Amino acid sequence: MTNDKIVLSGLVGLVAALLVGTGEFLLHYTSEGYGSDIPYQFMMHISTQRLSFGHFIAVLSAPLYLIGFWHMYKMLEPAGGKLPAAIAILGGYGFIMGIVWIGSRSMIASIVQLSSDAANVNLLINSYQFYDETLLQIIRLTTLLLSLGFFYLVLKGKTNYPVWMSFLNPFFLLIAVFSIYLLLPSIGKFIMPIAMNVAYAVFFSISTCIALKLKKVDE
Repeated sequence: MTNDKIVLSGLVGLVAALLVGTGEFLLHYTSEGYGSDIPYQFMMHISTQRLSFGHFIAVLSAPLYLIGFWHMYKMLEPAGGKLPAAIAILGGYGFIMGIVWIGSRSMIASIVQLSSDAANVNLLINSYQFYDETLLQIIRLTTLLLSLGFFYLVLKGKTNYPVWMSFLNPFFLLIAVFSIYLLLPSIGKFIMPIAMNVAYAVFFSISTCIALKLKKVDE
């Protein structure tokens, strides 16, 4: 059964994806490209002002994703069992790791831009990669696992989602973003730096529309 709270929570999830995506775009995007063999070289071209705005927009908005995962849970809940809750908890856990990760991006950019001693900066970068990039792998893994669970439940046809929505899970959408980057680089270069947020923006947009339609039917 859907209600105003489910629709609203879907909108909050969408807002989270858009705001975090905006912040991450400010932190990461550069027209110089990302092909350098030097770690984080692309961050040399990002201004301090952009780093500051991007950091605070992304970090302050990211917790709203948790409300979006509650929306996902309520939409999956009719399937019954513990899997809907497990999927939502997994997604929330992954994004908590993501908050920690994105909160460190402005710092690594500052290190790259301000360090003049190559030996010292390499040590700092290696340390950063070990402690913080590991968290990015966690959010990628949790997105894969929750998408597998989502695909399974929706394909069974007992959730609030139509069966076709199983193919619009976050992981498949993430693959679509990467495919656009490879096939249409002139467009893909703008969405590649914020791939995860683009995937979730599309997901929560469609999910909220479905919840809104169900709400109208219930009325």
